[in-house]
Amino acid sequence: MPGLENYNGHYCESQYEYAFIGFLENEGWQYLCGNNVSRITKRDVLIEEDFKTFICQTNPDLTDNEVTQIYDSVRLVGAESDFATLHKVYGWMVDGIQFTPENGVTKMVPLIDFDISENNVFKVVNQLVVEYTNHGQKSTRRPDVLLYVNGMPLCVIELKNPADVNATVYNAWEQINIRYWRDIPHLLRYCPLACISDGVKTRLGTVRTPYEHFYAWRRVNDGDKISTLPFAETETMIKGVYSPKRFLEIFRDYIYFQDTIYNSDEVEIVCRYPQFFASRLLKQSIIDSVVSKSGKGGTYFGATGCGKTYTMAFLARQLALRCTDIPEIGSPTIILIVDRDELQKQGAKLFTKSTEFLNLGEVSIVKDRAQLRQELGLRQSGGFYICTIQKFCDRKEDKIGLINDRQNIICFSDEAHRTQIEHSKKIQFSKDADENMKAMVSKPYAKVLKEAFPQATFVGFTGTPIAETYQTFGDEIDRYTMDQSVADGLTVSIKYHPRIAKVLLDKEKVKEIEEYYKKCADDGATKEDVEASKKAMSSMEMIIGEPSRLERLAVDIHDHYISSCATNPDRIQKAMIVCSNRKIAYSLLKKFKEKYPEWFVEKKALDGIAVTEKELNKLKPMPFMAMVASVGSNDEPEMYDYLGGVKNDKRSEELDLAFKQEKSNFQIVIVVDMWITGFDVPSLTYLYNDKPLKKHLLIQTISRVNRKYPGKDFGMVIDYIGIRDNMREAMKVYGGDTSVAPTSDDVEQATATFREELEVLKSLFINFDLSPFLDPECDPIRRYTLLAKAAEYVFISTESLNVAEDKGSRSVSLKTYFLKTVKRMRLSFDICQPSGELGEEESALAQCFMAIAGFVRKMSGTSDVDADTMNRKVSKMVEEALKYNKVESVLETGEEEDIFSPEYFEKLSDIKMPATKLEILVKMLRKEIKEYSRINKIAAKTFQEMLEETIAEYHERRKHLTQEEAGETQEKASEDILKVATERALEILRQMNENKESFRKLGLTFEEKAFYDILVALRDQYNFEYGTDKTVGGIVVNDKCKSLAKKVKEIIDVKSSYADWLNNQNVRNQLKLDIKICLVKNGYPPQYSPEVFNKVMEQVENFEEYSDNE
Repeated sequence: MPGLENYNGHYCESQYEYAFIGFLENEGWQYLCGNNVSRITKRDVLIEEDFKTFICQTNPDLTDNEVTQIYDSVRLVGAESDFATLHKVYGWMVDGIQFTPENGVTKMVPLIDFDISENNVFKVVNQLVVEYTNHGQKSTRRPDVLLYVNGMPLCVIELKNPADVNATVYNAWEQINIRYWRDIPHLLRYCPLACISDGVKTRLGTVRTPYEHFYAWRRVNDGDKISTLPFAETETMIKGVYSPKRFLEIFRDYIYFQDTIYNSDEVEIVCRYPQFFASRLLKQSIIDSVVSKSGKGGTYFGATGCGKTYTMAFLARQLALRCTDIPEIGSPTIILIVDRDELQKQGAKLFTKSTEFLNLGEVSIVKDRAQLRQELGLRQSGGFYICTIQKFCDRKEDKIGLINDRQNIICFSDEAHRTQIEHSKKIQFSKDADENMKAMVSKPYAKVLKEAFPQATFVGFTGTPIAETYQTFGDEIDRYTMDQSVADGLTVSIKYHPRIAKVLLDKEKVKEIEEYYKKCADDGATKEDVEASKKAMSSMEMIIGEPSRLERLAVDIHDHYISSCATNPDRIQKAMIVCSNRKIAYSLLKKFKEKYPEWFVEKKALDGIAVTEKELNKLKPMPFMAMVASVGSNDEPEMYDYLGGVKNDKRSEELDLAFKQEKSNFQIVIVVDMWITGFDVPSLTYLYNDKPLKKHLLIQTISRVNRKYPGKDFGMVIDYIGIRDNMREAMKVYGGDTSVAPTSDDVEQATATFREELEVLKSLFINFDLSPFLDPECDPIRRYTLLAKAAEYVFISTESLNVAEDKGSRSVSLKTYFLKTVKRMRLSFDICQPSGELGEEESALAQCFMAIAGFVRKMSGTSDVDADTMNRKVSKMVEEALKYNKVESVLETGEEEDIFSPEYFEKLSDIKMPATKLEILVKMLRKEIKEYSRINKIAAKTFQEMLEETIAEYHERRKHLTQEEAGETQEKASEDILKVATERALEILRQMNENKESFRKLGLTFEEKAFYDILVALRDQYNFEYGTDKTVGGIVVNDKCKSLAKKVKEIIDVKSSYADWLNNQNVRNQLKLDIKICLVKNGYPPQYSPEVFNKVMEQVENFEEYSDNE
């Protein structure tokens, strides 16, 4: 290595350069000073000797003259542009150059040996003087470092002095991207890769990568802990990218050019480290899956905005070119299944321009299954097809059917599973040509795919995995989370700013509503309809859709947006408003229109922005604000027409295009569900949220504002609904290391419970013919008719069954019993169904019972007063009962939370920490109430409680306020509520403690008393005799119950001695069986009662859960 020079004690660029070269030498590169490169003129940039040496060694049959011809072809290469020349040369470097020797047999001559890296000549050259001519004047440029392989400069590295604060990596980028392209393109035509470094930041890109897309390389090998420390960037880059073997791997398959016909776009991209490692890991997982025939290639969890589409492209190339030695794969056919047209367009945009890169032959968008079946039937390998899941699973008849059974088909699913999972859980209804209703049984997405491609391998790509993702595609193979994406600069940070319109409740109005419901019940309204209406009218949407609140919301959003944009008037800052439903969204739009009519004047371009005539011709007249949503068949005429009516799709497409055009006048969009996934507008900066969001939907929604855009330092979420806790919970799952994959125990347990409930339901229908649901060939019209008859059978049945309640049992109708059982079955079905493990008969029956339940619920009661009638009447009364104060910011200005800051992630680990006296009490009580509530079930909520609970949820932000803020911003009414709640909590706590003391007097342990209480309570509830109660020291004692409680607790103690007993389903199942036998042996209850056994089992489940939480 060259010696370091000392310049008056100052560290200078040349010293850093020598250090950088030293690192490269350690990895196996040979150093050569630029002045010592042998060449005829200083315009020459190839090292002739190295080039010819390599060709001679790898092609000993070529003559010296033929080797010189090949050298001259590469030296004198040209095309219609400098970029086109670069693309052409890169193709030669990767695939070899076609050459016809004197013997006349054309052959491909490799310029690099990618399989055996030791056969290549790796040199690092610094300060090579490159001559150029400008306006007849000769001049020179001198790149800091060039990396040569076999005499060709494949990478240019520009360095800046780490000690000079004014020498930045941006200056290094300018040198390559502006000066070198302008002055010495005859060098860059050989240099696909570029690296810029100032000793602190070291970033990789291509010679055509915009500055903001140069990225650090933060991992050397799979599984390495990612370091975001700046000083680690140089070392990680050199080891992770520039060790010779790795460098050739990246160079060969991870540099993306569009097809040659698109060269004028000058698109050249190198992978980022997460894409590189994900592609490698997924490739191996797919190979393993194909060879073992598991069908599950794995799941890739990549944060929204991190470049999953390119990851798919890099993976597809790997599968196409690097699996030829695996006969089961060879040259595979790849099918990309996407969730909606938007994603299809985006995917198509990339893949249809990538035929050469993918190397699979045809790339096409498939319009339906028939076309896909035909296309796949015509080929045995290759091909890349894109289709939407909706078209893929859209059934005109019952059976989806086989599409192709080749083994070398790989299906990529890009968020496609999400909507299909919901559709696959219920019977689908449609009409045939004669207007007859049909009922089709659905299948889990995993089964749908398996039926279509029985031997294919499926891979899931998602930014927000849910449990079903893993069940469909297999284990998580790699992940790249939101916090990593922000740390790496792939996406911008998101700031969270809560602003809430507070609600107060008018108690007198609530009494009126209660009276109205009582009258409806007296007039014959069914109990179910009254409950359904109460639930609807106490919902969050009733509160947030109240007109005076929407008016305040419109004013606040307008003022916030105008003032925020004013701080940076030269930058485009678009905004999105997310509403709970279409009706509320349209009402809000009308409020904006009333107050700010100027926002609805249509113009082509934004005021105050410079627009060229060419740009103006591409723009359409648009309002400043518009709403985008689908239309509903029962929409009010005004909203239906506004949304475009039958031309809704065309309107949405036009608005989509305009919103993506930066200079369009269309700057603010109001949405509900559309544009939430797969919709990228980098200039989108503000997201005003007025929708109760959680989990994956929350992350997808806020990710709309995380895209990089010049001058944009962060995206901002302004929250009017109080999603802070949900956001923290979602960030724990999708921002960090938590997994949502269900364990095999979860699925096993859910399956067992599901089958139990299914048996109960089948026994209810023992006298009813269910065979049409079990026959896949059954006519769907006949199936629909039988569904309706089954519902009628339930509805008119006079049979009654006993169910357990707090104070004994009561007799209920078959209808009530049936609906409750279906509800329990569905909870288990949702967990175990996506795995595809349930039999077709079980799945069909489950859907059948759920459909019957749907029919039954819709059948009206004896009165004309149904839930809808009550809703219309009560909604007006609720509006009057809700009073609004002004919208207020919960945080002082400038105190927004950055949800990717280290401080925020620290808060995530402390989510459960109480912030107020009331919360501390509640936390203490939770533990106590677990036992207490086991025998005291919560009474049904009155309408007033339901509404107040909703408002409490709406004000949940209150507990996050500081004491000072609470004092300044809350009315006395809310302080009184807090005080009463605290007093009640203290009272419950006192009762708990008294109750605890009684355990000792009974001679039982705390846990034994819990079982004793349930045994006594069930005896009283179901009115049977068991033992004798006697009073001892003022306490009633039943020795027989006491003895049995100890036996039950003893059984649990024995089973809990097993290691990991809580997670061992076999042990838990045996435990329940042992307890059941114990109860029967001890004559409890005297007559066999499944209901009583189930109640005791619930107690056991509670105890297990309690033990698990301890």
